[in-house]
Amino acid sequence: MSAMTPASTTRSLYMVLSPAALPYARLAIETLWKHSAEPVHLHLVTDTVADRAALTILMEALPLKPQNRWSVFAENDLAEREVERFARYPNLRAFRQGHPCWRKITDPLLLAEPGEEMILLDPDIYFPNRFTFEATPAAGLLLMWQEPNCLVPPRLVRAAMTAGVPLAHHVDIGVAHWRGTADLDWLDWFIGLLGGAALPAHILHVEAIVWSALAMKMGGGYLNPQSWHCWRDTARTRVMRRLMAKNVDLLRSQQWSQIKCFHAGGEAKWWLPDAVEAGVFGYPCEFVQQTAVRPLVELTPVAYEREQKMKRILRRMGYYSLFKPAWKSGNP
Repeated sequence: MSAMTPASTTRSLYMVLSPAALPYARLAIETLWKHSAEPVHLHLVTDTVADRAALTILMEALPLKPQNRWSVFAENDLAEREVERFARYPNLRAFRQGHPCWRKITDPLLLAEPGEEMILLDPDIYFPNRFTFEATPAAGLLLMWQEPNCLVPPRLVRAAMTAGVPLAHHVDIGVAHWRGTADLDWLDWFIGLLGGAALPAHILHVEAIVWSALAMKMGGGYLNPQSWHCWRDTARTRVMRRLMAKNVDLLRSQQWSQIKCFHAGGEAKWWLPDAVEAGVFGYPCEFVQQTAVRPLVELTPVAYEREQKMKRILRRMGYYSLFKPAWKSGNP
């Protein structure tokens, strides 16, 4: 897998963003602006014309380095491009009308030129240090890594595996690099295999299944998990919350001097403003060197069923009721 992104190149970034996410997404954009050592062009994709206006007001108010640029698009702004680019792909078009998070896959393909770099960002990320993005490969896909997998619902995972479609394990899509070189005929077929227009639009994690299949189809790897770090709601953190530990204090345990980007998944994204106010992140370090990419790991049917069995056992034991996930905890 060769990499090609000259250091002087403006990095092309894409974020699907609703104004409702601004309490934490504002921090993602502010720290990107402040700490990126490279010029960037951030493309924001939102839902309505009113949302586009709200995000435009935000972006115009932020201090902007001369080398950085931004653009904001509403969903309908891309309708004509959708008709042109996805004319032969009914499942891709239906997928774009599903959960807004799924448009992280479709909408950059409508905005970017074929083969152009696309670095996709979730709004619940934070850049604590001065940093550079990793090189985007000429072919293949780079994803973040997390210890569990977020591939749900199980029936769709099993549908892919039954059809013989390999899936990558440990996939997190807080940050993803690619050049849109996927076989769109195959991608449309795979989305149709999962259900096409009948996919459950309320389950955002369907997106992760598609990324997981794309990674194994195209090749690629995982961004270094120390540098591109995902919050994990571990058994230890659930016990600490049970003992009334403050959520902000849970973030203090992260190795902030080693992190280029922190993906505050789940409830942790709502802790970020308080963590900033409490000085959790300290003074930024310099972290501009490239970090090694790790090889993809396939999620085998045997491993997946083993994980599902363990979850069922823990559920019967009452573990999830006693130690609630962060998003069900009321601990401030």
